[in-house]
Amino acid sequence: MAISTEERLFFVELGGRIAQLRKAAGLTQVQLAEVLGLAQQTVQAYEAGARRVPVSSMPQLARTLGVSLEELFGEEPAKPARSRRGPVPQWQEHIEAIAKLPRTQQRFVTQMLETVLAQQARS
Repeated sequence: MAISTEERLFFVELGGRIAQLRKAAGLTQVQLAEVLGLAQQTVQAYEAGARRVPVSSMPQLARTLGVSLEELFGEEPAKPARSRRGPVPQWQEHIEAIAKLPRTQQRFVTQMLETVLAQQARS
């Protein structure tokens, strides 16, 4: 099935956003490909707009890049409903920041936390 000019433009713009978000997250194409279970050449083709990103891959891609699907598509993120609880706890901000780290750094942080929690449990 042929792709329309409008669809081609969408995937070129999406690819540019993926590249920009990947770089902002401190990931290489190889690292992103590894997390998504793809070849680096596939990520390169997505970023160039030469290959369509499967819809089924977009949620994992957005999570890996630390953005919402709306942000991945170039839309303004939906504003969260106001909570009556007040500001976001600092630990939650830390968790969100850790989620944006490359996988190797996430594993390091996880190991540190597990060590500290195990020591606390023994006390």
